[in-house]
Amino acid sequence: MSKSGGGATAWVVGGGIAAVMMPVIMMVAVSGDVDAQADGDGVGGGLKSGSVPAQYVPWVLKSGAQCDVIKPAVIAAQIEAESGWNPNAKSPVGAEGLSQFMPGTWKTWGRDDDGNGRASPYDPGDAIMAQGRYDCALARQVEGYKKRGKASGETLDLALAAYNAGPGAVEQYHGIPPYTETQNYVARIKSLIPKYASVDDAPGKIPPGQQMALPLPGKPQVTSPYGMRMHPILHVYKLHTGIDFAAPAGTPFNAARDGKVTFAGWSRGYGNRVVISHGTIDGRQISTTYNHMSSLNVAVGQQVKVGQRVGAVGSTGYSTGPHAHFEVMQDGKYVDPAPWLGLK
Repeated sequence: MSKSGGGATAWVVGGGIAAVMMPVIMMVAVSGDVDAQADGDGVGGGLKSGSVPAQYVPWVLKSGAQCDVIKPAVIAAQIEAESGWNPNAKSPVGAEGLSQFMPGTWKTWGRDDDGNGRASPYDPGDAIMAQGRYDCALARQVEGYKKRGKASGETLDLALAAYNAGPGAVEQYHGIPPYTETQNYVARIKSLIPKYASVDDAPGKIPPGQQMALPLPGKPQVTSPYGMRMHPILHVYKLHTGIDFAAPAGTPFNAARDGKVTFAGWSRGYGNRVVISHGTIDGRQISTTYNHMSSLNVAVGQQVKVGQRVGAVGSTGYSTGPHAHFEVMQDGKYVDPAPWLGLK
């Protein structure tokens, strides 16, 4: 993690080289009112399918939603560089776990995020969330330096440099410090980010005359429209609250409009579900939902762009086979998505 500047130390772990996290310099006045923006980071908000070990995906997504600068791909790239995805890694100087926290640093940033009754750098959930908290605090701090004219450069680069060399070194040198190890660390993380960043994160477009883009690639077939019908599993006549599109399992299920993820997880009837708030449109609060997915690519609190992958088509929950069930909510009530998608 952070060291107080100077020479580099490295150690071999998991077949790769991981930078040793030396004791962190005490951070000074990390202002909570500085909003670290993702200027120049070029990183999307999702993860490339299969790039992260499955058991860590939910934590990497959640940690990467804590601030705009530190996306999930950044978290993943750091973990590879620091520990080679070895949750039991321990460096010769005592750095511990996936994210290689020194004991003194862990006291500040470690929490019991996985709810098992202990806060441990060897618990992947605890470590990954602490890593994101610390990264985001550094991003806010270096953004403050930039606003006060004490540093220049991309916020992500400066935050990574601060993670490695300490924020004081970034302030002292008005940017990335002239330490070979720190410069190599920043370059290493930046080179790994594309390995993890979702290729489906390129912003899409809402077609002219529509208020939302179709949530699937191409021109998917509608297999069940919004309206009253006999439920195929419950066998009761009830409202079908959205639109079903035909799509094979694994098809990217994409955000229909820019917004913020307010729910991402399991729902009994919907299976794997994502809900995105799109704010106020024509005086009404609008949300969209994405349901029955086989996997999730976003986390609560994450900002998403139209066309960004939020998950993959599946058949979880009350479902008879793979399909995309898409809903629109207006002031908390389900409405027909067809007009929003230009289908009516």
